[in-house]
Amino acid sequence: MLTAYWAAKGGAGATVLAAAHALVASTRGATVVVDLDGDLPAALGADATDRPGVAEWLRAGPDVPADALDRLLVPVADDLLLFPRGTGPLDEGRAAVLARLLADSPREVVVDAGTRPDPAARVVVRQADRSVLVTRACYLALRRLHAVGLAPTEVALVREASRALGPADIAAAVGVPVRTTVGVDPGIARAVDAGLLAARLPRSLARAATTVHRVGR
Repeated sequence: MLTAYWAAKGGAGATVLAAAHALVASTRGATVVVDLDGDLPAALGADATDRPGVAEWLRAGPDVPADALDRLLVPVADDLLLFPRGTGPLDEGRAAVLARLLADSPREVVVDAGTRPDPAARVVVRQADRSVLVTRACYLALRRLHAVGLAPTEVALVREASRALGPADIAAAVGVPVRTTVGVDPGIARAVDAGLLAARLPRSLARAATTVHRVGR
């Protein structure tokens, strides 16, 4: 199962929800979380500084050994491995090969494609079994969605008490169901800022991620 998280507007929480989904999935079996945006190691408290990753693999060319991808994985927690972004641009030319390998993996694979994914990340999102748009109930975010050029299969909604739009409004505007919601929680922000998601996943975030994970089973 290949699940890709992405956002149309910054600050929505795609990285945080992708990390939480991967952590929940790893309690049930081997899981790989793929960083196409650059923020996952910090959120998970993983030491991936200067580690080669997706960018280097994409640049390596068609003669790269079949097991080269696995050699780049970084342990994060029990049954959870991180495929770091690496350094430099993501080569769109081999992105379809990467997407196919991820989709065919015996492990569950969760991708953080980031905000307004770049061309290589879009290739992966389009080949994912599940394409999860992470958004706040924000009119501007919904307007930007059309410019991204990606069609989500579902929505993860970050709820704010001050917003007039609700899940039904978002589902109607996007044209796909809202599968999970998570409220804005200072505890989540503190865990992310401290790099403690892997060690101490906030309950509200764990519930939201568990809902998304179960839907895909």
